[in-house]
Amino acid sequence: MRRFAALFEILDRTSSTSAKRDAMAAYFADAPAQDAAWAVYVLGGGKLKRTASSTELRTALARETGYADWLIDDCYQHVGDLAETIALMLPREEQAHEDTPLHVWMEARLPSLGRLESPERIELLREWWRGLPREQVFLVNKLLTGSLRVGVSHRLVVQALAQWADLPTDLIAHRLSGTWKPGAEAFVALAGPERADEHAGERPYPFFLASPLEQDVASLGEVGDWLAEWKWDGIRAQLMRRDDHALIWSRGEERLDGRFPEIETAAADLPVGCVLDGEILAWTLDEAHPLPFAALQKRIGKLKPGAKLLADTPVRLMAYDLLELGGDDLRERPLAERRTLLATLIEDRGPTLMLSPAVDAPDWEALAAVRVESRERRTEGLMLKRLDSPYRVGRKRGDWWKWKVDPYTIDAVLLYAQPGHGRRSGLFTDYTFGVWNGDALVPVAKAYSGLDDAEIGRLDRWIRAHTIDRFGPVRSVEATHVFELAFEAIQASGRHKAGVAVRFPRILRWRTDLAIRDADKLDDLRRLASG
Repeated sequence: MRRFAALFEILDRTSSTSAKRDAMAAYFADAPAQDAAWAVYVLGGGKLKRTASSTELRTALARETGYADWLIDDCYQHVGDLAETIALMLPREEQAHEDTPLHVWMEARLPSLGRLESPERIELLREWWRGLPREQVFLVNKLLTGSLRVGVSHRLVVQALAQWADLPTDLIAHRLSGTWKPGAEAFVALAGPERADEHAGERPYPFFLASPLEQDVASLGEVGDWLAEWKWDGIRAQLMRRDDHALIWSRGEERLDGRFPEIETAAADLPVGCVLDGEILAWTLDEAHPLPFAALQKRIGKLKPGAKLLADTPVRLMAYDLLELGGDDLRERPLAERRTLLATLIEDRGPTLMLSPAVDAPDWEALAAVRVESRERRTEGLMLKRLDSPYRVGRKRGDWWKWKVDPYTIDAVLLYAQPGHGRRSGLFTDYTFGVWNGDALVPVAKAYSGLDDAEIGRLDRWIRAHTIDRFGPVRSVEATHVFELAFEAIQASGRHKAGVAVRFPRILRWRTDLAIRDADKLDDLRRLASG
């Protein structure tokens, strides 16, 4: 654990991507394989099972230190992270500490903690803390609460592994995809030579992600060199046809087996050894247009949807790429060729399997005019894909662009704030905003991105000085500041007090020129949701 704690400190102290990559590559080269495997898992975003509650951690800290609950709560409010609060409040003991390997913590100690009754769990936590240096107390607490974050993306972990193994990043990404399980053999296999059957299993291919188009579209060159498609708002997925079954993988590398049985049934007619890339969409019963994403969410949480849900919310796969056919990896072939093969493959297999239609236009100006129709068609804009492009790994700029329509915007008032996570755990960076409903402000959106560091620091100081109430880590603040928010979609929602829900809200700017009376009204949002 000492070696992993040192790596974590390096990752936490730098914002340099190359420094983080080099540090991880050095760790992978030096650490025992079983420890390195778990480092790959937790740094790459692997889901950790929580083995102790926040209440148990607070109780253990109070018993170990004798501090009053109010003092612990006050310190937590200032620090913003419970694991760090505990590490800071425990007495520092100058003694030699046992260095338990990371894999022992992950495979034995933490799982055993979860099997105990709460009183025993609290006492074992106290015993662990006494035997650990401060930096390891922090790490162990983060691991047992399932909330380890250090500003490292899955993609950066892949790049570090590729640097360590001297292998292509797309090969490493594919080997890590799907249900990769940490272990010494699995880690060593990451660096092994490429096999002929590398892509023949049930792992999904790494997804190719588009970048937002921020420059003038005409800078892309001739419009005839590009394929334009609608940008669908659904679940990005790969549909795989293997020997006697079909698999559906989400972009988050989650198996969706059983949740969309109509797609699996349709895939039974596909030839063995093919992989389609596309978007799962909920569709209207009259097959006129896609339904809002909220309708699709009803299906996501159902491992085995019932007959009524299947009938009321039919889905389809809007296919737009072919990654494998007859067991052959097609990703290096040009998109134009892959699309021709895809069109032939799913011809007359609709409506459950559909080819994403091309949006044709003689020039960029005409295509821009068509793009204006996006919301009317229940899409988010256009996708632009270079016809001679291969299917790449991750977000490689240049070949695939998402040309989204301008977002909706509202002016809303800051109502609540709470601390962020990771490097921002000591700052109030997660905000709740409201609009007017008559003479009252009602919450309509939460956002945490869009402000620069200077604005975050200034707002953090103001929040601390103008708190009017506290609800755990959340602070209610004086209604003073107005912010312009952007969001992609809005819909009626019975689950929200305001009756509407917005999709992907973020902060555009701090409207210091507006008073709170100038903020938008809930009726304005309701009209957007109904229109």
